[in-house]
Amino acid sequence: MSKLLIFNGLVINNGKKTNASIFIKDGKIEKITENIFPEKHLDYDFFDATGKIIIPGIIDTHVHFRDPGLTDKADIYTESCAAAAGGVTSFFDMPNTNPQTTTNELLKEKFKIAAEKSLINYSFYIGAANDNEEELANVNPSEVAGIKLFYASSTGNMLVDKAEAIENIFKNAKIPVAIHSEEQEIINQNYSKISKEFDEIPPKQHEYIRSAESCYVATKTLVELAKKHDTKIHFLHITTAEELELFSSENIQNKNITAEVSPNHLYFDSSDYSSLKMQIKCNPSIKSAFHKKALLEGLKSNKIDSIATDHAPHIFSHKQKKYDQAPSGIPSIQHSLNIMLEFVKNGELEIEQVVEKMCHNPARIFDVSKRGFIEEGFWADLAILDLNDKTLVNKENLLYKCGWSPLEGKIFSSKVVATVVNGEFVYKNGQFTGKKSAKRVEFVRS
Repeated sequence: MSKLLIFNGLVINNGKKTNASIFIKDGKIEKITENIFPEKHLDYDFFDATGKIIIPGIIDTHVHFRDPGLTDKADIYTESCAAAAGGVTSFFDMPNTNPQTTTNELLKEKFKIAAEKSLINYSFYIGAANDNEEELANVNPSEVAGIKLFYASSTGNMLVDKAEAIENIFKNAKIPVAIHSEEQEIINQNYSKISKEFDEIPPKQHEYIRSAESCYVATKTLVELAKKHDTKIHFLHITTAEELELFSSENIQNKNITAEVSPNHLYFDSSDYSSLKMQIKCNPSIKSAFHKKALLEGLKSNKIDSIATDHAPHIFSHKQKKYDQAPSGIPSIQHSLNIMLEFVKNGELEIEQVVEKMCHNPARIFDVSKRGFIEEGFWADLAILDLNDKTLVNKENLLYKCGWSPLEGKIFSSKVVATVVNGEFVYKNGQFTGKKSAKRVEFVRS
């Protein structure tokens, strides 16, 4: 029976800050109290959180850990280590692996891999295809994160382009549908035009090929379809000011249509293509500072409900290729929280908002069971932070299998001190503890 007492930290939970101590027993939060005397609880292991911030562990609902079949880029073990070092305690992985996860049998295989390799809690999406309606109908709602729908082609090319298939997915979905929303025809037209203008397409043209219009047209179409069928849908990595007008600011508990933004789209803008080039090529594209500013405002106004990384590692040499050959995707999970805490430091966000968007709302949107909050009876998934320390990003401390980040050389004004998964320290003071406590994420759905 494991017993842990984390005492004298500043707990951020449900919009409140409380100086408190957390008693943990058998992986779950047993008691939260404001005043304790550690010497009276000698049967517990202690962690002194004086001067530290304690938040729920981050639930990253959008990652590409590349397992199985693409493990030259990343795998569940390496990327879950990077996630744990960034305060992430649960991840939902996407289906564009090899083979593509479009059947329940392949889902079972991925769950088996994660059970063997993951350092943090895990779940997976089943991929929508033009012809797997029966597989989608047979998913277990308590076990599968959602259905992933690529409404435009991206890495792995899982584009669903048959109108009847899309209509049926929306009509029959019994779990959330997570959508990559761009209009493929507009992208194709933009590419045809721009490729004629340049012998070699410059990185910055990615913004115009995967254009704001392609995002808005697709999102508008899909919002209307969701309203028609009363489908619960979640838009991944929103990137434009125009799309925000399609979303509501009402209480998230009343929403069937929710939206996510990635830290990359809040941190970078199109001016960064000149220095970082294909390193920041991703789909949907990183766009202008105008859109970046609008996304932050959308986050603050609650039109954007959650933050997730779209962590997408690629081999560095492949990212150095010309535009047509360079793959889209950015590794980012190790420092996503550091990025968001910079907005707190600069007075642009409150830390309670960061916790809501990275911890609480992912749990609400996907109906996660007993995670995402610091509450008695919930699993003890926690991140312990020091806002008075710094984090330098360099190759020596990057944990991604691909070994690079567009953030190299940056110094962030916060540090993840420790990460607790199901009541066990898996990462503490810059070291992994060797503890393996990860579990399959469960969902409470009718």
